[in-house]
Amino acid sequence: MAQAQPTADDASLLAAFAAGDRQAALVLTQRLTPRVMGQAYRMLGNRTEAEDVAQEAMMRLWKIAPDWQAERAQVTTWLYRVVANLCTDRLRKSGRGVSLDAIAEPEDGAPSAADGLQGQARMAALQGALADLPERQAQAVALRHLEELGNPQIAEIMDTNVRTVESLIARGKRALIAKLSGRKSELGYDDDTG
Repeated sequence: MAQAQPTADDASLLAAFAAGDRQAALVLTQRLTPRVMGQAYRMLGNRTEAEDVAQEAMMRLWKIAPDWQAERAQVTTWLYRVVANLCTDRLRKSGRGVSLDAIAEPEDGAPSAADGLQGQARMAALQGALADLPERQAQAVALRHLEELGNPQIAEIMDTNVRTVESLIARGKRALIAKLSGRKSELGYDDDTG
């Protein structure tokens, strides 16, 4: 059996895994897990819960591998949708709150302690403001501006149309600006620079 190539596309790797290629699973796991972990963390604000969601999403991917139909969706689109649904379920069960204590400390290698604290304050403010948005707005904004996905892919993930995604993002951004505009100087943004 030929080993999976790290440059292969996601659907090819998933098919190779379904055919028994363990290397394909490793390549796909290394490629996709950081992305789904990031999405889950941004939605939940808790690293442990995000890890649980990422693991569950990857397990679901492995289960559907034998039946995967590449022409129906991209692997990442399907996976982002699963992560979004798992996070939404957790948020509903928990009453939708993000604990500021759950936001991680800056990693080693931060330029300075002050920069690290300021970055942490900015992330906490963003997490808090995102948590206050309606779920679908927060999800659309995070997928667009944090995951850097295109609106058509977001529409597919959220099971809606592009026009709705555009509206959700626009309303979400306006709400975030309104929530954070009074905190510019506190977060280290000068009025001159925007």
